[in-house]
Amino acid sequence: MYVAREMQDTVLSYLNQFKVVLVTGPRQVGKTTMLRHMLSDRYAYVTLDDLDLLGRIQDDSALFFMENEPPILIDEIQHAPDLFMRIKNLVDASPQKGAIVLTGSQTYRLMHGVSESLAGRVGILEMRSLSLREVTGTLRRSPYVPEKISPARQKAPAPFDLWAHIHRGSMPELLDDRIDWQAYYRSYVRTYIERDVRELVQVRNERTFHDFMIACAARTGQLLNMSDIANTVNVDVATVQGWISVLEASGVIHLLRPFWANTTKRLAKTPKLFFTDTGLACYLSAWNSPETLRRGAMAGHMYETFVVTEVLKSFDNCGADTRQVHFYRDARKREIDLVIEEGHVLHPVEIKMASNPTKDALKNFTALEGMGDYEVGFGSVICQTPKPYLITPDVQAISVFDI
Repeated sequence: MYVAREMQDTVLSYLNQFKVVLVTGPRQVGKTTMLRHMLSDRYAYVTLDDLDLLGRIQDDSALFFMENEPPILIDEIQHAPDLFMRIKNLVDASPQKGAIVLTGSQTYRLMHGVSESLAGRVGILEMRSLSLREVTGTLRRSPYVPEKISPARQKAPAPFDLWAHIHRGSMPELLDDRIDWQAYYRSYVRTYIERDVRELVQVRNERTFHDFMIACAARTGQLLNMSDIANTVNVDVATVQGWISVLEASGVIHLLRPFWANTTKRLAKTPKLFFTDTGLACYLSAWNSPETLRRGAMAGHMYETFVVTEVLKSFDNCGADTRQVHFYRDARKREIDLVIEEGHVLHPVEIKMASNPTKDALKNFTALEGMGDYEVGFGSVICQTPKPYLITPDVQAISVFDI
């Protein structure tokens, strides 16, 4: 059964705006399924996972578009970077919008030739695994920004086991209860290391890279400490730095940057590491059931990881800039889980597992006051309350289902 994706409207908008549309994201999040569902009646389809075709392209890339005329959907474009210049020449010769749609399992920044060849011609979207909005059929097609909401808004469908969902993860295939969770992620990790990782970096010992992924999963929702990871895995910090870049480029993790009024300082401060799929993080860190996860030492970090990725999905799915989403931590150790930047307004967001957070959850929100030209906007505490309620006139407790 096809699950409607929030990104569909954004893709249609991009097809009318750009000559080329590129949808990136980790393997198996549903990029190809969505695009073929939308475009199969009008677009030819070619996958570059076909090794014979890939070999012919490498021999003579000019023949590809002689045999495959637009409109066309080209899957896994990162395998054939030589095609980018061919695509540039093709779209420059025609005024047609949206004639070429591409998918890739790496972020565009590491696809050699995209930024150089297709600058100004390509609209880029990043897809993540299923959002809670998509799973529950409550599509809103807008980025999450705190605002006062009515208690009458639809709540979680009954029954819905949130911890079972966090544990199982959000990959579309896992909506089928017949799919074995451990077998799925075991295969996923093996394929990821054998194919995606090998394309991005030379890994002499794949077992060590697997251990590195485990070490990162155990630290999801925490400040990135490369030295600590290096000591755990017994590699040097430079290796960890390169491997972190691989996880980020392939969409396995997201590095959440801290907010600082001076934008140059944001790049210098330590980011937080978040896995983009909690199911993968649970598998790697050996939380083998929802109940042990909920009662375990990582419950808070995994819950925060889930909420943060839901917020990020709401931005990605409508083409909004995820760089507007930060966390806050200052020299006085005051922390705010999320700071959402809306122009010159800062919206503070705290994340709590409790169902009835109080004013104590807001104690660090005042740290955002007096931040240069910024003002503090409406805030929220994302928690497990069954219905939204105001904690103060400017801060509301909401459910994860209201993200």
